[in-house]
Amino acid sequence: MPDVLSEKFAALADPTRRAMLARLSKGEANVSDLARPFLKDMSLPAVTKHLKVLERAGLITKTREAQWRPCKLNGDGFKDVVDWVELYRTFWEESLDRLDAYLKTVMAKKKAAANTTAKGKKDGRQK
Repeated sequence: MPDVLSEKFAALADPTRRAMLARLSKGEANVSDLARPFLKDMSLPAVTKHLKVLERAGLITKTREAQWRPCKLNGDGFKDVVDWVELYRTFWEESLDRLDAYLKTVMAKKKAAANTTAKGKKDGRQK
């Protein structure tokens, strides 16, 4: 059985699928509407395969209304991804905060050294 998180990241790895998700973030759309921007570059069956990957990963839901196949984002399907990313967001924010503090000390030392050098040169000229 595939790892659920890996399946979601695999689904998110493809730019076509991310574009479909971006469109669905604006609201429900049927398969035809989702396919329209991609039909120059791929067939309808290829678009349908992309949607199946997203559906299998739990990122979208697809229903049936007569001949229409409305799709919408499944917010719960993104929870695992968000939780995983959140762990690393915290790590990177803390790391970047430490880097910022370190760079401030380095820059303060450089500024102090530059001021000392400038003062020494100024004092040397006045003698």
